[in-house]
Amino acid sequence: MATVKQVSLGVVDDVRAGEFWRQALGYVRRPPRYEGDDWIVLEPPQGVPGVAIAMDVSESPAEEFPRIHFDLDAGARDLDEEVGRLMALGAQRVDWQHYPEDPARPYVVLADPEGNRFCVEGERAD
Repeated sequence: MATVKQVSLGVVDDVRAGEFWRQALGYVRRPPRYEGDDWIVLEPPQGVPGVAIAMDVSESPAEEFPRIHFDLDAGARDLDEEVGRLMALGAQRVDWQHYPEDPARPYVVLADPEGNRFCVEGERAD
């Protein structure tokens, strides 16, 4: 059975996108695999589960309603605190009209500095 080895994310500025996602996820940049390997590929730290993310330079614009996107979990952090942290790193809140009235778990739609949409779900402190 196949497994997901890496997700490639279309970006215009791979350095900016790589730095955002490195800080957002706590990932590390994969060392070059050969001389001249300048691809920005981020991986979870050793022993931490997760999938690598490659910054794939593209001139295509980010999609308003992407067919595929990241869903992040705020973990133990309050959802609004995590959203604030991500926005301080350069994410922007997306005016999303498709929130369900009563979601099983609250979430917020954001865009990374490249405009790629992603969701952050978690619990809110009362």
